[in-house]
Amino acid sequence: MIENINKLTRTSRSLVQELGREPTAEEIGEHMDLPASKVRKIMKIAQAPVSLETPVGEEEDSHLGDFIEDKNSPSPIDEVISANLREQTGNVLRSLSPREELVLRMRFGVGEGSEHTLEEVGKSFNVTRERIRQIESKALRKLRHPDWAQKLRPFLDDGA
Repeated sequence: MIENINKLTRTSRSLVQELGREPTAEEIGEHMDLPASKVRKIMKIAQAPVSLETPVGEEEDSHLGDFIEDKNSPSPIDEVISANLREQTGNVLRSLSPREELVLRMRFGVGEGSEHTLEEVGKSFNVTRERIRQIESKALRKLRHPDWAQKLRPFLDDGA
């Protein structure tokens, strides 16, 4: 049907240029080798809006809207991967001291929503930013240990 609608549109535009006016269904039908009634039917279908609730298939148990992808929502596999990554990240961070865990969470925005500067984290712990840098450095060094690194390695894009 889409091909017929496109062909009708092209033919109609061509005739508008040729005739200098909108062509009749009969004129379009002559050029397309179709009866005028069929041309009118195609024109009506081309103009009528289609509901996303329109039944589809022989049993009409699904709707047109079921087949339209929502580009804004993540795929189910991406949701599962994200959930697993959050879980593994939480497990790895819980292996640190509570202070180290909180410093890393604040610095990198893990579960916080936004990253914080050394200064901001230092103020919340009542220590200098240099001390926060030291705590962060020590915690990251611990996380680089192969036992912990291998838990997060599968989530890297390159699998390295």
